[in-house]
Amino acid sequence: MSSLSSIALSGMNAAQTRLDTTAHNVANLATDGFKRQETVQSEQAGGGVTATVRRAETAGNALESDVVAQLQAKNSFMANLAVFKTKIGRAHV
Repeated sequence: MSSLSSIALSGMNAAQTRLDTTAHNVANLATDGFKRQETVQSEQAGGGVTATVRRAETAGNALESDVVAQLQAKNSFMANLAVFKTKIGRAHV
């Protein structure tokens, strides 16, 4: 089983990947023929997640979905950061 801090760190990394992916999509809204990217999260054995980026199957933008995904990723990052800080803070007691 992974430590709580490494699980939280994997969550922060996955959230950052999702933020990067959605920012890339928003930056390319006006690019002809651009296919959006999607972030796929997978559970790791023993705890934590991995995030991979894949190309969407259809062309076109989905600005609303990307903005909502950015907010979700921000909240996920902040929640995992709180867990990480709590775990690290208790290690020093």
